[in-house]
Amino acid sequence: MDPVTTATTISRPREEVFEYLSDIANHAEFSDHYLTDWHLLREDSHGVGAGARFRVKARLNRFSWADLTIAEVQPPHRILVRGRGGKFNRTRILATYVLSEGAGETTRVEFTVETEPALLSDRLMEGLAGRSWMRRKAARAMRRLRTILEENRDRGHRPTVAAR
Repeated sequence: MDPVTTATTISRPREEVFEYLSDIANHAEFSDHYLTDWHLLREDSHGVGAGARFRVKARLNRFSWADLTIAEVQPPHRILVRGRGGKFNRTRILATYVLSEGAGETTRVEFTVETEPALLSDRLMEGLAGRSWMRRKAARAMRRLRTILEENRDRGHRPTVAAR
């Protein structure tokens, strides 16, 4: 899928927003409307190497499990997250958060996500309204992120480490 980008402006300092986003456990709070059943992959959910596994709640999605790991962190500007999902985890996922300072104490957060399906069958399944669906869900997640950080409300469930 071609990259899908959405952005929001949050009335908080960039360092505070960056600190929140660099903890992958917090991602479940603002994206649990379409990414559910979150489980952390290690105890330390902060920084490079922190990861989580979750289900993608989409229609006709038979292979709903995916995982993400924070791959790069450039404080307080950029967070790169890599993962895999779909059948046999063969679809690559790349997500990027770019933070820039706005006027006063505001932060502009730009979120970009793209997927790279391995096979034609994966591309066909993703092509069934996948891009527009992802744009809507990502835009709602950015609105929820803004509400959580500005007003400290509308928080979702914070995940824990998966049991063995």
